Amino acid sequence: MNAPWSVSELNRYVKGLLEADERLTPVLVKGEISGFKSYPSGHLYFTLKDEESSISCVMFKSSAQKLLFKVTDGLRVVLTARASLYDRDGKFQLYVNDIGVEGLGDLYLAFEQLKRKLSEEGLFDDSRKKRLPLLPGAVGVATSPSGAVIRDIIQVLGRRFPNFTLKLIPVAVQGAGAAAEIADAVRTFNARGDVDVIIIGRGGGSMEDLWAFNDEALARAVAASRIPVVSAVGHETDFTICDYVADLRAPTPSAAAELVMPRREDLELSVLDLRHRLAKGLDRRLEVSRMRLSKSFASSVFQRPLDGLERKRMRLDQSTRALAAALSKRSAMDRSRCMALAGKLDALSPLKVLSRGYGLVSDPRTGRPVTSTAFVRPKDRIDVFLNDGVLDCEVQAVRDR
Repeated sequence: MNAPWSVSELNRYVKGLLEADERLTPVLVKGEISGFKSYPSGHLYFTLKDEESSISCVMFKSSAQKLLFKVTDGLRVVLTARASLYDRDGKFQLYVNDIGVEGLGDLYLAFEQLKRKLSEEGLFDDSRKKRLPLLPGAVGVATSPSGAVIRDIIQVLGRRFPNFTLKLIPVAVQGAGAAAEIADAVRTFNARGDVDVIIIGRGGGSMEDLWAFNDEALARAVAASRIPVVSAVGHETDFTICDYVADLRAPTPSAAAELVMPRREDLELSVLDLRHRLAKGLDRRLEVSRMRLSKSFASSVFQRPLDGLERKRMRLDQSTRALAAALSKRSAMDRSRCMALAGKLDALSPLKVLSRGYGLVSDPRTGRPVTSTAFVRPKDRIDVFLNDGVLDCEVQAVRDR
């Protein structure tokens, strides 16, 4: 009988058996993702399950960074992994190198996830779309300098407005780094401020060929642009994230050139029409003014300008006489009222009463009138006010009436 193994030795042995099995390295496993967790380290941990079983999975940061879509619970996937044992815990698990979506393309899923995310942020809202200028002084184009796109744009612009101005920032429109170059071109046009509208374009292709225009950083650069952006990517049936976030989507690069630049002949006809309408309007305005002037010259104001002044003078004289009469009447009424009030005051005056032989008795200590014998006793001193002076008296006796 063999000597007993330690737990660590057993786990390492089983791990070696699993990793040495060619059928398990690599292995394709399909199932549904459950319990998904993304850690700050960048590693992904989740469980892959089917109707009867489940298995723990880990995907390290180096592999997770290559995913084009966001992993979520409930997603049915096909994993490319190696089966092994985490010898510290004796836990059987899959170390995932790649994740594919079962029955759905990875690119399509990534496209839909980003589209939903940016839509929820409001980057596709019509309210934030900017209007294109009527006649741009300069058109900025971000595309390949050697493709058919730039030639088509130049041809259409030249046909519609021969003396156009075009500024090209050459960029890659496919492959690694293409999205970053296009985003930099948009930011450069905004920093320079030497164009009035920007066209982002490339020809048609597969979803993989157009993938640079589904980049989130590019979408945000287009959304942040102060200059209106026209997206002209692929054919009429091709749609990219750039199309949704741009201020205007053109079905083809040639159509984009037609949308940003009006036909010179149309503008000239419009100017001629406006000039004709302006001339007719001025003629009508001049005729109306002439009729009003003639009517004014024929009026009595111009024929006899002093008549109105004389009428106003007469009205002023009438108003002056009426005002003087009103003031005189009011003065007489006020004088009569004043005399009546003076007579009443004179009749009620204490001095008037005193002049008829009456006197006013008061207490010299308080100055208050003495109105009753109850307030005076023999030997009290009193003042008696007469019409022409005051008597200083002493009470000898108090008699009831």
